Amino acid sequence: MESILPAYNDPLFSILLIVIIALIIALATYAWGVFKQQKEEGNLLKFLDKFESAECALDTTDMPFETHMMKPLSLLAKAFENSGEYHKSINIYLYLIKNISSDLGKVELMERLGNTYLHAGFLERARSIYVEILRKKPRSVQVLYELGVVYEMLHKFDKSKEILEPLSILGEETTVLSKFLDLSALKSNKRMETKEKLEKLQSLLKEEPKLYRQIISIVLQLDTKLAWKMVDATRLDELIDILWFLPNSQLDLDIIMDNEYLRTLYYVRGYLQEPMVKSGVFYLDMLATAKQSGFEEGELLFSYLCKKCKQNSPMAFYRCPNCMAITSIKVEETIVKASTKHYALYADNVNFQ
Repeated sequence: MESILPAYNDPLFSILLIVIIALIIALATYAWGVFKQQKEEGNLLKFLDKFESAECALDTTDMPFETHMMKPLSLLAKAFENSGEYHKSINIYLYLIKNISSDLGKVELMERLGNTYLHAGFLERARSIYVEILRKKPRSVQVLYELGVVYEMLHKFDKSKEILEPLSILGEETTVLSKFLDLSALKSNKRMETKEKLEKLQSLLKEEPKLYRQIISIVLQLDTKLAWKMVDATRLDELIDILWFLPNSQLDLDIIMDNEYLRTLYYVRGYLQEPMVKSGVFYLDMLATAKQSGFEEGELLFSYLCKKCKQNSPMAFYRCPNCMAITSIKVEETIVKASTKHYALYADNVNFQ
């Protein structure tokens, strides 16, 4: 009796064998993919479990999830974050990450979670989140920047500088950021001799003029005379708040008397008796004119605008507290009635950071 199956040397047998092997490989690949995805999800759940906290004010344990809940809950989490209720925001993000199926959506929510931890001051948690995201999505420029910020805030400046290489490879301009990190490391170095630190600060200013405001504010704390020599007469508006709140003992009268802007500023502040109304700056000349007329209760109130995200802050900053941009600060002035309370509040902020 002849077999209905093709002989081993029959071409049909070879084709059939190839098809069977291909099916086996396809099934094995599919099964491995499912297993790997389940393992990834299991690992992610274990990873997120580390961030569960009894401090969270919202109970999402028995909350059923529906796809249409994604957008309103995301908006609610952002609203909680903006109002400073970080624990509520964190709880919602954890709930959403655990329940949505989209890998892209999970990564996006994890980045928001990391940002919330960063703004809340939970730096190690933020670091863990960003590292986990980069494991899945290593070319994420924004997450690399955010991880660098975390290392910077932890004073791990070498780690921050390590982030610059992948950013450069991805086409980002990192020159200013590199110098900014050098400045941050220099400022926090308590072991370096003052003379050496001052020399490095002067060198850094020559290399990166965009750090002018930060460097002058630091030098003022170390060597007032040198700081005045480093002041650029064409960039006084960048230092107006710092100069305004300098105590009388830190003034360099020789430099001040040679500059109409500074003479008007310190006449208004009450440090100079000779009337001066020729700064060419509207708010200063207005206060000086009022002072000449006998009204001495006017002063300047300062606020700080981030030129990148347009958020306003009552406190000076190195990095924008909202978007974390550097060298983005813009000093804004408002004429107000003199207040002793205002002077007291600003005293610790004049040499900011």
